[in-house]
Amino acid sequence: MSYENFKGLSIEDQLEWYKAAIYSIHDGVLVIDSKEIVRLINPEYTRITGVKPKDIIGKPLRVVRPKAQLAETLKDGKERIGVYRKEGNVEYVVDMAPILLHDEMIGAVSICKGLTEVHTLSKELEKNKQKLSQLKEKMGTLYQAKYTFEQIIGTDGGLKDAAYLGKKAASSNLPVLIVGESGTGKELFAQAIHNASPRADRPFIPVNCASIPASLIESELFGYAEGTFTSAKKGGKLGLFEIANSGTIFLDEIGELSYDLQAKLLRVLQENTLRRVGEAGERQIDVRVIAATNRDLHQLIEKKRFREDLYYRLNVLHLEILPLRKRKQDIPDIVDYILNKHAIHSEKEQSYELHESTLAIFQAYDWVGNVRELKNTIDFAVCMTDTNVILPEHLPSNFHSSTIYKSNKQTSYLLKQAVEETERNVIIEVLKKHGSELDDKKKAAKVLGVSLATLYNIMKKYHIGDF
Repeated sequence: MSYENFKGLSIEDQLEWYKAAIYSIHDGVLVIDSKEIVRLINPEYTRITGVKPKDIIGKPLRVVRPKAQLAETLKDGKERIGVYRKEGNVEYVVDMAPILLHDEMIGAVSICKGLTEVHTLSKELEKNKQKLSQLKEKMGTLYQAKYTFEQIIGTDGGLKDAAYLGKKAASSNLPVLIVGESGTGKELFAQAIHNASPRADRPFIPVNCASIPASLIESELFGYAEGTFTSAKKGGKLGLFEIANSGTIFLDEIGELSYDLQAKLLRVLQENTLRRVGEAGERQIDVRVIAATNRDLHQLIEKKRFREDLYYRLNVLHLEILPLRKRKQDIPDIVDYILNKHAIHSEKEQSYELHESTLAIFQAYDWVGNVRELKNTIDFAVCMTDTNVILPEHLPSNFHSSTIYKSNKQTSYLLKQAVEETERNVIIEVLKKHGSELDDKKKAAKVLGVSLATLYNIMKKYHIGDF
């Protein structure tokens, strides 16, 4: 019905229209006039309270319902919300408000809901709270940092200085910039800093800035509003910064961010606010930022590929993770850790060990890929060995051309030759001393500490005849 048609109705018809609207409401409605006379109740009010229209309409409210508080609302003009009422065995909750016309109080209205329905709504609300709590718990588990400083190998060795600075950084909310070659363990340090900080029970969100397409990274970091683009989700999408709110975000390979996006990140760091893609307003956030890079940011600044102001904003606390070739004292401990992992997951439940010659090769090697390359090398060698000892020949082919490998191989060959020559000479001397008869050979075998059959095998191996 249009407004013009509605105005064309008689007063009586308009009143009937409003009455029908009130009757359709699924909450109980009771209306009194300025003299406390009940002028209207709807069917839902009767259903909830059991009071029928003929028993109350046209009568003073206090006469029919002596304990009714709606008269008080009419008197003081104050709203009353969530008032518990009980009449006989009937329980319900009531909201009350005055009715004003041209600033004059002309009556009051009561809206009531049965307590059973309130309980149902309360249960539903509690369910939703539990679901939300479970979701938060899942989110917390999903975005937990795994490593602590105690789990990083080398914090008492080559990484001692970095660990000291990292522990100091953990106690603050200042941005941290971690620099180091690929495979040195920059994310391990980021996780350890988070776990040693007051934010440890909050989300830790790792982001590899190089792995997200340039066209998506802004919406991934900052989120987007509903309808921003064709495939946008209904209600929009949380960005990673919002997911990390009250926790830590780890921006790995920060040097790969586009120059334009660096300006937006700078604003987030400066103002602690972000704007979703497609939104006009800004949102307040509380996120600790740890960034990492294997690039020389000073060179990128000179080439106008990295913002100098962003660099200084990120580089408040600076951590350098040394490459493995500069902390070779940590190699034995790292090797033991990796081999123990293999022992735990081995179907044969056997432990593995590194031969001294293999360890010598490891100590001489440059490890361009750092700890990641060391792990891959050990994984390969464990797969290649038929025993529990990893020898130089079990290493990948790129090690075979190294000088240390060739030197170890030559040393092993010469040592084997010397041992065999000594063994042959000893056997010949013992046989010469005891003679060539069968009984003589039995005596010789006893002196050598071997069986007669073994003695014959050794004689055959070294081409030793009778004397």
